[in-house]
Amino acid sequence: MPVIGFLHPASPDTFADRLGAFRQGLKDTGYVEGENVAIEYRWADNQMDRLPALAAELVRRRVAVILTTGGPAVALAAKAATTTIPIVFAVAQDPVRLGLVASFARPGGNLTGINFFTAELAAKRLGLLRELVPTAVRVAVLVNPANATTTESTLKDVEAAAGAMGLQIQIFNASTGREIDAAFATLVRERPDALFVGGDPFFTSRRVQLTHLASRHAIPTTYASREDAEAGGLMSYGTNFPDTYRQVGVYAGRILKGAMAADLPVTQSSKFELVINHQTARLLGLTVPDKLLVAADEVIE
Repeated sequence: MPVIGFLHPASPDTFADRLGAFRQGLKDTGYVEGENVAIEYRWADNQMDRLPALAAELVRRRVAVILTTGGPAVALAAKAATTTIPIVFAVAQDPVRLGLVASFARPGGNLTGINFFTAELAAKRLGLLRELVPTAVRVAVLVNPANATTTESTLKDVEAAAGAMGLQIQIFNASTGREIDAAFATLVRERPDALFVGGDPFFTSRRVQLTHLASRHAIPTTYASREDAEAGGLMSYGTNFPDTYRQVGVYAGRILKGAMAADLPVTQSSKFELVINHQTARLLGLTVPDKLLVAADEVIE
């Protein structure tokens, strides 16, 4: 029975839907966990410095393919661990610029995967927040410094977009639950007009804490994934993550059937979702413009 290695920077308890989509992708290519394929999971529990050791474990286990989701640091850790085992990644930045592949059409080495644009969509997300909160002038930006590559890309795009829109931004860092609490304590004192939460697996795993604090302190907030809006967040715009995980599963199945990573082109996410929590908007005293309601893929009442 072939073994797949699955490497992720967070923990499994808050990623059940995405894991289900990944398994569906495997099933679409004829593989069912426990029946004709085994999966070795390695979770870093938001400790990014554990990734190299976890990747090395999977290499020693001699898995048939390694799947990395949750950001470039995961893919880079796997890449550093092996030049022979195929690796399927899902990353938010340009994988060519990151040095993961030679090109989108011809990856060339032992890596291929999906580019899902979370960082590149930062400017679009900031613009949507401005439409929903047109009086906003000062916007706080929350990022995870432990996930350095994603944070750097996000801040670059947000700062450029904010300058074009005439917005002032203030950067807040958080890599633990306690640091999220501390960031919000400062936010409450300084009262920015809105909050932009960077796309990051750690923030996804802490979405209940984040949305609760944003609601309790009446801070209009935008997030990167649908799960955040479903948990009570004001709005989200970004990739359909279950679809991305499904595509990772499909590529893993194709490699198990003999395809070479070097020959599988890097695909780009084509499904992006705007989700607005209308109930949260009303609680914040915000009127959602008809233009946004029409554009939204889902309005949570």
